[in-house]
Amino acid sequence: MKMDIAISRPLAGEYPPWFAAEIETVHYHDLFAGLRDINNITVPLLKSLTANDLEYRYAPGKWSIKQMWQHVIDVERILSYRALRFARMDDTILNAFDENKYAEISKADARDFSDIIHEFSIVRMSTIELFKSFTAAMFLHQGTAGRSKMTVRAMGYLILGHEIHHIKIIRERYLGQ
Repeated sequence: MKMDIAISRPLAGEYPPWFAAEIETVHYHDLFAGLRDINNITVPLLKSLTANDLEYRYAPGKWSIKQMWQHVIDVERILSYRALRFARMDDTILNAFDENKYAEISKADARDFSDIIHEFSIVRMSTIELFKSFTAAMFLHQGTAGRSKMTVRAMGYLILGHEIHHIKIIRERYLGQ
């Protein structure tokens, strides 16, 4: 079995400034440690939510927690796919996506939340295995999605930062912690 290489934090020039807020919330200095560790924090929090928590919206037009977490899953899948393309030096400019349309069409509110949590865990395991397949050099390969030029390493830290961002929103705006 191949040992994980340590993937350090990306430098500011590896991602556009509009992703800085999410990437800079990541306090882990190794991507693999972060992806594994944060999952051990996130999943118990998600499992502790009540039916009322899952249906609550803190303002009109805001997502429910079910929709938000389906969004987190969708984004992780998309960013992992982009990381794969960039790691393989595919220089195709990838399209952006409409996160609000994805959330609406997902029908997450009609799903059992335990299924969403299970899906999240499987997607995370898949992301880790994908990233384990990359060499150290591949983490520095770059690509473009929409108007965002990023390295594979920055893409990994964005996955992690995006999760941290949404956990913070759940705690502050949905649970009042």
